[in-house]
Amino acid sequence: MRRTRLIRRLGWALLVTLLALPPVTLTDTVMSQEPTFRNPVLAFRGADPWMVYHEGNYYLITTSGGSELFMRRSPTIGGLQSARPVRVWQDYTADRCCNMWAPELHLLDGPNGPRWYLYYTAGPVSQDFGKTQHTHVLESEGTDPLGPYTYKARVYDPNHDTPQLDGSILQWEGELYFLVSVWDEYGQSLYIAPMSNPWTISGDRVRISSPTYPWERHLFTVNEGPVALIHDDRLFIIYSASACWGPEYKLGMLTFTGGDVLDPAVWVKHPEPVFEQSPENGVYGPGHNGFFKSPDGTEDWIIYHANNSPSGGCDNRRTTRAQPLTSNEDGTPNFGVPVSLDTELPVPSGEQAVNP
Repeated sequence: MRRTRLIRRLGWALLVTLLALPPVTLTDTVMSQEPTFRNPVLAFRGADPWMVYHEGNYYLITTSGGSELFMRRSPTIGGLQSARPVRVWQDYTADRCCNMWAPELHLLDGPNGPRWYLYYTAGPVSQDFGKTQHTHVLESEGTDPLGPYTYKARVYDPNHDTPQLDGSILQWEGELYFLVSVWDEYGQSLYIAPMSNPWTISGDRVRISSPTYPWERHLFTVNEGPVALIHDDRLFIIYSASACWGPEYKLGMLTFTGGDVLDPAVWVKHPEPVFEQSPENGVYGPGHNGFFKSPDGTEDWIIYHANNSPSGGCDNRRTTRAQPLTSNEDGTPNFGVPVSLDTELPVPSGEQAVNP
C-alpha cells in the first residue's frame, strides 16, 4: 500500500510538471530539424529547367514538348516534385505550334510596368530543327508568374533572320541584351544583340563564342543555352557544350573582362568545362541550366537537367536537379560536382515553409 501511494504521488508530480511545460507540436518538431531535400526536383519531363523565387514561392518551368508549356509552384523546393503542373500556354499557330523548348521566365519593365516575359523556342511540325526553330516571347497581364499570358512577338535580328534557339536575357548597366544560340558555319554558336524592349532586337547580333575546344565537340559541335550569371558582382555567361544526346553534355563559361558587352574581345572562354558528368555519382550529361537566388537572397543556386545513365538522351527521362554554388579564390563561380540522387542537400537559405 505504501508503495502504491508513492507511485501515485510521483505520477501526480510528473503530470503537474508536464502541464507546466509549453505545448510541443509536430510542426515544432519538424521545424527544429534542419530541412533538407534530395534531387531530382522534377523526375519526369525535367529538361531545360528554369526557376525563379518570387513572393514566397518557387516557380519551375521545363521543356514539356509538343504545343504546351507547364509551370509548377511551391513554397519549398522539395514540394515542386508533387506540385500540380499548371498549363500557362498552348499554341497551334502553324509556324510556332510545336517542339516548344527551353522556356525562360524574366521579370522586366514593359510599357505598363513590370511584367513577366516568357521566352521559348518553337517551330512548325518538323524534325529539321536547324531550319525551323525560332525564339518567341509571351507577356503576362500582371505580375503573377502563372499568368495569364498573351503572345507578344518572335524575337529576331531583322538583318540576320535565321533559325535560332535557347533565347535568354542579359540585364547589364541598365540595358537589355538578347543571348541566343544560332546555327552557323561552326555548328551552334553563341550570339548577343542589343534590345530596345523585351521583345525587340535593336541592332546587329555579334558572335561571342563558337565550339572550338574538343570538349565542346563530342558527337556534334555545340554552344547553346547561354545564361547570364552575376556572381560576386562579376558577369559571366554559362552555356552548354557538345551534343545533348551523349553523356559528355556539359557546361562552359565565358568571363566578361570589362568594356562593351557587344565586343567579342571582352568575353574570355574558360579553357576547361566548369560542370560535367560524374560517373561516380551516377550523373550524366548535366547541362542546359538556369540560376536562381535563395529566398533570403544570400545564395546563388544552379538548376540543370541530367540523366541517370550514360545511354540517356534528349528525351523526357532527363530530370531537373539543383545545388548551391560557391566561389573560387579569384571570385569566379565554383560549380562543384553534380551530386548524386542520394545526397541530402540543405534547402536554400531563408526557406521557411514545410513541404506541402
